[in-house]
Amino acid sequence: MNKRILITSTDLMMIQFLVPHVINLSENGFDIEIACADVGGRIEEISQKLKGYVNKIHIVRIVRSPISPSNFKGYKDIKKIIQNGQYDIIWTNEPVMGVATRLAARKIRKTGVKVIYIVHGFHFYNGAPKLNWMIFYPIERFMSRFTDTIVTINLEDFERAKKMHAKDVKYIHGIGINTDRLQKSENQNDIRNELGIDDNDFIVLSVGELTKRKNQQVIINALGLIKDKNIHYVICGKGILLDKLTKLAKENNIDNNVHFIGYRKDVVDICSQSDLFVLPSLHEGLSVASLEAMYCGLPVVISNIRGVGDYLENGKTGYICDVDDVKAFANAIQSLKNDENLCLQFGNENRLRVQKYCIEPVKIEVLTLFEQL
Repeated sequence: MNKRILITSTDLMMIQFLVPHVINLSENGFDIEIACADVGGRIEEISQKLKGYVNKIHIVRIVRSPISPSNFKGYKDIKKIIQNGQYDIIWTNEPVMGVATRLAARKIRKTGVKVIYIVHGFHFYNGAPKLNWMIFYPIERFMSRFTDTIVTINLEDFERAKKMHAKDVKYIHGIGINTDRLQKSENQNDIRNELGIDDNDFIVLSVGELTKRKNQQVIINALGLIKDKNIHYVICGKGILLDKLTKLAKENNIDNNVHFIGYRKDVVDICSQSDLFVLPSLHEGLSVASLEAMYCGLPVVISNIRGVGDYLENGKTGYICDVDDVKAFANAIQSLKNDENLCLQFGNENRLRVQKYCIEPVKIEVLTLFEQL
């Protein structure tokens, strides 16, 4: 008899990261049901992608806010699903969903059902606000008592999870970057022509929402220090800080060199026409955007945050700067702009280092994890 798995997550987590693993587990003999919180309107898309691979898709009333009363209804939804499901393994993801699922599975876990929690980035980390540590750390530590295996995707979280109460802690190389979508399109859009950037100009690329966490302001301020009209900063993403960042570019007198181009489906094409990828984030679990840029052969200038040291090395793959060190970011960008051979050297090294973070080897890691259970 095949082992039965219940996987719980938001619909966004499922569609963005988990679908390849669900398919792989199904193809390797596991019977799977999923329980999703509809926070992004992607349930129908999930249904289409997983048709024939899952036995059932449950909708649960979980929301991302940990203080929403709806989460108690979601907890009851999950508990009912678990009680009626006869599962061998329960795999949960994300903080709120992870708490609700593990609470709902407390009793049935005593019968031998294994509960697995994959952490996509603890909310507490080196340098995190004290409030995060006061709220989220005690919760995660307590909930680890109801977890058979915690799986982390960066080494900082791995070391921290080992000090909790779960029976076992594992580390995997991310959740797997989808290399299929990182292939250049046949009819590639010319981003330089679109934005009026000369062929000899140097394109610095960021991908991410315009939010405080993504910290694009440090790059704008860095380019304000450099004052090189041949450097263009292209930002893919939408967000609440658009007006503030636009104003900042004008204040630095580089508004003609900073391009806010919104959400794009041709990021891979843009990446292939760029010269440097920058990630100035205040924190990440494991940056998929930077891994994708590495796969495309770009050097990377990145902030010194959790997970970065797992796959990047200062002076070998690019440069690592303190999150608020505008001068360090400026020096790193200018150094690479002035040295084409160094850019190529870093880019080639990145292509090699990123391989173990690609979807195929990570699918094997995830499958092996569940087979060992």
